[in-house]
Amino acid sequence: HVMVQTTRAYYAAQSEGVTKVIRIVGISVGVIMALGAIFGALNTMYAAISARGREIATLRAIGFGGLPVVLAVLLETLLLALLGGVLGGAIAWLLFNGYTVSTLGADFSQVVFQFHVSPALLVQGLKWALAIGFIGGIFPALRAARVPVSVALREL
Repeated sequence: HVMVQTTRAYYAAQSEGVTKVIRIVGISVGVIMALGAIFGALNTMYAAISARGREIATLRAIGFGGLPVVLAVLLETLLLALLGGVLGGAIAWLLFNGYTVSTLGADFSQVVFQFHVSPALLVQGLKWALAIGFIGGIFPALRAARVPVSVALREL
């Protein structure tokens, strides 16, 4: 029996097991890091809301409703997330674009990976950064809009 394959298909079949392991580990680490980033964003935004409670209450006292406050806090959160996503994407591109890694398999075969940080991958990373920023900012924003004006003006 003879099986005809392209070189690319042959090497893809040879590295299939290692690729699955790397993908599973990568997704697992990514999910854990995303959860940590969400909690970090929540902590940061709750601290920002707490520090500027009087300013937010003053805005609400002069006529701004809850929706503009929510939008302002979300805009701040999304801008911070966008900045972090752009910075992270730039670092990933500078450090890992074209980076080559080789592994030695159980049967002494060598599998070589070359990382390619494409523009589509950078856009996907920015989308994730904005989604994490949105999730991390929506609850502090809603809290800022719900605090009664009289209570917020009394707090130091």
